[in-house]
Amino acid sequence: MLRPTSKLRFLHSSVKLQKNVAVVLSGCGVYDGTEVHESSAVLVHLSRAGAEISMFAPDKPQMHTMNHLKGEPMETNRNVLEESARIARGKVQPLSDLKATGFDAVIFPGGFGAAKNLSSFAVDGDAMTVDKDVERVLQDFHTAQKPIGLCCIAPVLAAKVISGCEVTMGSDKEEGGKWPFSGAASGVEAMGAKHIVKPVHESHVDVKNRIVTTPAFMCETAIHEIFDGIGTMVEGVLKLI
Repeated sequence: MLRPTSKLRFLHSSVKLQKNVAVVLSGCGVYDGTEVHESSAVLVHLSRAGAEISMFAPDKPQMHTMNHLKGEPMETNRNVLEESARIARGKVQPLSDLKATGFDAVIFPGGFGAAKNLSSFAVDGDAMTVDKDVERVLQDFHTAQKPIGLCCIAPVLAAKVISGCEVTMGSDKEEGGKWPFSGAASGVEAMGAKHIVKPVHESHVDVKNRIVTTPAFMCETAIHEIFDGIGTMVEGVLKLI
């Protein structure tokens, strides 16, 4: 039986084990928002690790809204926050409310929304701009030395905002169609970051900048390999807390 003082120490240590992680979404759907499978994988791995999760997204119009069946833009545009609520089951807050002081880490799932709504990478490449709240969040977490996780195309955000950081988006070569978006690696290098080649089921940890990245759907492969790779990214982030 625990003594009262021992019990208090045990309870205190249990409280400290609770990790609060912010997840930043960019809409709902691979072609104009957050990649749904990636966001689900992030949430499952965080939940399994016992993390407390809060979701955020910019409250602004999307760059455009895509018909995912036809792969074509639709005339009626949508709001990033409202679309992100589809993934968050309604529990999502404006990104302007996200403060690094309230969280231990932040994670950005991928999807073209990261390159269209969180930045202009899809249009401007390495000359891209970054959403002001995304830039603020990345800078604040980095300054506070709190870990940042990104997957798929989202590492371009860190490459632009955090000078000289290391990220992976998989391979820098197409490899016969296995890595159809491999050209993004040169964009990362052009922004002054270092691209590290990694297989899809692994992640890269930039220890100095406390950034963990994984390729995810930059690779054409089985979905369980993407799920496993995102698991290594989440694990890497939580280990840095």
